[in-house]
Amino acid sequence: MRKTSSGQFPLLREHSLVPVGMATILPDAARHVRHLETELLAHFDRFGYDEIILPTFEYLDVLAPGLEPTLLENSYKIVDRTSGRILLLRPDVTAQIARTVAMGMVGARFPLRLSYRATVFRYEPEHAGRDREIFQVGAELIGADDPSADSEIIMLLIECLRQTGLRSFKISLGHVGFFKGLLIRAGLSPEGRKRAEHAAARKDIPRLREILLKERVAKRSAHGILEALELCGQADVLSKGRALAKDERPLVKALERLTNVYQQLCATGFQEDVLLDLGEFRGFDYYDGIVFDVFTDGIGVELGGGGRYDHLIGRFGRNLPSTGFALSVDRLFRGLNFSDTTKSVRPEILVVAPFALSTRLISVAQQLRRAGIRTVQQAVGPSGRDLIDTAVKAGVEAGIDPVIVVGTDSPKPDEVVVLHQGDRRRGAGSTVRAHIRKKTVSIEGLIASLRGDLERAL
Repeated sequence: MRKTSSGQFPLLREHSLVPVGMATILPDAARHVRHLETELLAHFDRFGYDEIILPTFEYLDVLAPGLEPTLLENSYKIVDRTSGRILLLRPDVTAQIARTVAMGMVGARFPLRLSYRATVFRYEPEHAGRDREIFQVGAELIGADDPSADSEIIMLLIECLRQTGLRSFKISLGHVGFFKGLLIRAGLSPEGRKRAEHAAARKDIPRLREILLKERVAKRSAHGILEALELCGQADVLSKGRALAKDERPLVKALERLTNVYQQLCATGFQEDVLLDLGEFRGFDYYDGIVFDVFTDGIGVELGGGGRYDHLIGRFGRNLPSTGFALSVDRLFRGLNFSDTTKSVRPEILVVAPFALSTRLISVAQQLRRAGIRTVQQAVGPSGRDLIDTAVKAGVEAGIDPVIVVGTDSPKPDEVVVLHQGDRRRGAGSTVRAHIRKKTVSIEGLIASLRGDLERAL
């Protein structure tokens, strides 16, 4: 599986032809990407999550309540020719789902379990090294407010990553209420808290220290905030957090919820995948509870993440407790070693027949496709003895093996010839025929054999 020098999808990124940060995913990569997305959605379905397909454009005035100012500023906007209203090119899926649920479009039976695959668009400076077109797959659990709901969504994320074959990853688990509580207790201004939260989300300790100094935070409180940002590990992190909380109810309550979720994950066998981080603070301001990011070796940014957003839907109507996550397909793709997963690509065959037998060619190809076999069909000119040579040549040019030949070597209408090309290198004076294996089989027997290959590949 070839990748670009940056390790991303094999993309066409010629600046003079393609806008900066946008992607053209070429066929080899596209097969893997679609397989990955389909695999994730199938796993969501096994957990009871139903797919939702959302609009690419939203009205600015409708979606704006669910978007933070920075994200709104970095959204792509156009004017609707019909109404004159401003449209947004989708910058965030969670806000769309919140708006959809608040409008009652998915019914009133809760909890709701929804999944999606979508592309989001956000302006990023060219030097930031981030894409402006982001391929996402995600899940949302809406209407459940208890630690088991938090655990469910995190377990779903972990099981999905395992399902894709990702060997090594860590879930960084925290609670935004703990860090926010420390900032409030320290007496930061609303503007200072917002700046401190952004610095915490980026793990920018020098910037956070600068903000605390400018806000004239007492040294003891500043030390506690900076210490919390670096508190990362296993269960002992919780006891250190309690020492920082000093029995203040909002901080203790956040730790209690985090402890409960962490213990559930450990009790169900996920301890090795989870890392507690009291400084975990995702960049979206609608998160208000348990939050998490997922990281893997070799990728310098998170593969994705999520958390609880109990008040987001309330911006569009009534509050509903909710939690969810999104994965960047691009980053997950880069984190996977696809040389080990090429077996997931379905077997492919080429069916060849003379033009005079085009109807039979189509019939055979349809039978194979209905059996789940990826089938390419090709009508060719010659018949008789030359047909085998032409079929082998067509297979070589298409890079497909085996080749199925219709209309030669057998008078029976339900039989075809299967050609395996073998070693394509030929010595002087040799012919194509000398390097192929040929077998006449019934179409029924061929389908049974290919189905076995398909099951082994999957």
